[in-house]
Amino acid sequence: MGHTGMDTDVVIAGAGPTGLMLACELRLAGVDVVVAERLAERSGESRAGGMHSRTLEVLDQRGVLERFLAIGELQGVGHFSGLYLEFDEFESRHPRPLMILQSAIERLLEEWATELGVRVRRSSEVSGIRQDEAGVTVELRTAEDTSATLRARYLVGCDGGRSAVRKLAGIDFPGTPATMTALIGDVELPDLTEDYIWGRRTAGGGYSVIAFEPGWYRVITSDYSLAGDRDRDEPVTFEQLRESLIRVAGTDYGMHGPRWVSRFTDAARQAARYREGRVLLAGDAAHIHFPLGGQGLNLGMQDAVNLGWKLASVVLGRAPESLLDSYHDERHPVGESVLHNTRAQTALARPGAQTEALRDVFASLIMFDDVNRYLCGMLTGLDIQYPVDADHPLAGRRVPDADLKTSDGAGRVYELLHAGRPVLLDLRGSAEVAAAAEGWTDRVDVVEARSEDDRWPVPAVGEISTPAALLIRPDGHVAWAAADGPGDTAALRRALATWFGPAQ
Repeated sequence: MGHTGMDTDVVIAGAGPTGLMLACELRLAGVDVVVAERLAERSGESRAGGMHSRTLEVLDQRGVLERFLAIGELQGVGHFSGLYLEFDEFESRHPRPLMILQSAIERLLEEWATELGVRVRRSSEVSGIRQDEAGVTVELRTAEDTSATLRARYLVGCDGGRSAVRKLAGIDFPGTPATMTALIGDVELPDLTEDYIWGRRTAGGGYSVIAFEPGWYRVITSDYSLAGDRDRDEPVTFEQLRESLIRVAGTDYGMHGPRWVSRFTDAARQAARYREGRVLLAGDAAHIHFPLGGQGLNLGMQDAVNLGWKLASVVLGRAPESLLDSYHDERHPVGESVLHNTRAQTALARPGAQTEALRDVFASLIMFDDVNRYLCGMLTGLDIQYPVDADHPLAGRRVPDADLKTSDGAGRVYELLHAGRPVLLDLRGSAEVAAAAEGWTDRVDVVEARSEDDRWPVPAVGEISTPAALLIRPDGHVAWAAADGPGDTAALRRALATWFGPAQ
């Protein structure tokens, strides 16, 4: 960190998956980071239960995916409102969702963050914000109700749905209110004769039971008899979970020994803007929704990967501050889309004869390959296309992890992204492409390679001819591509300047 009068370059509020992923992205770029976490230690609560294809790809892009695969379990199917989807044939090296608890994800991300030099300050909750032209002063409430301040260039709120950062920054959080309550807990069920109960629907709601380890289970009830607008700060009791399971299932399966109980609702809200001056939002601080389809944790981690390289470029003086506006422009519509599809899934989950008829029709439609693929692309994030100024089927989309032959031994595209730097990939050995990038070689890796395949698979597009050259952003999305030869090198230079600052 080289900014006089600053304690750090960036303060991140929240050491959940979004905050830790963002911290790692910033440190890869050489930005100094402090993560301020309200809790004294990791809670160990299981919470979210998996990661989708695009999140697995992002971790693969950084060379850390094997850590997660080693302790998770790949699944052959996913679901849309409890209706099965087949993921095996999707155009990705990692088409299948990985079942892995959020507690394990946080532990692995924090280990990686520590390796990279991220500082995590626990028992530190953001209680005040003061912005000025040079930076932001962050007031922290620390252990034993003492106080401290940190001075930084930027503050990012990754502090959850009740984000203190969002409220202190004065950012509105509009959306739709809750209409029901779901209760969740990790408990022992000695009277259960099955290891797995998937989305069983009843007149009063529904429930599911998943075995994570021998002897204990994740129980979730969707209880329409509970008011959806109850005080979210009211503690949830084990007895409330037990009574809810009896209401919707007719039994509590001998429930005892709770490790953790909580609640969530179908409220769906999104921050009106993801940036207010030097304060930005990511993850649940920017959007909340019912967790059908398992999208929330993935959405937050992908927010972090979109924001990380942009914020690093601005902090390091390589790009103008206006680059940060593209974070809202790209990720707000993605969050809006997730809120939209989870509202649809919630509607499909409601009890009643009309909904049962709708589910039957929808289940028959999912049997069609095109419908299955469309929904898989939506849930995984593989279908995302950002609005970039380029005319090519790959423009704005995530780059396929194609097999390559390179002089330095990299065998596929994602291996080129391990350092979190942009890559100009020249697949035809064009002198014009290399020459166009001469003013950016201090921050863009120019790689000459050969593709092992004549055609590349692209979700929502189909197979395309292997491009001649492409500019890949650090988040793995394509900023420019040429179908044949060197392409429009003037357009390449414009893309380089737009995303990575002026030529040196």
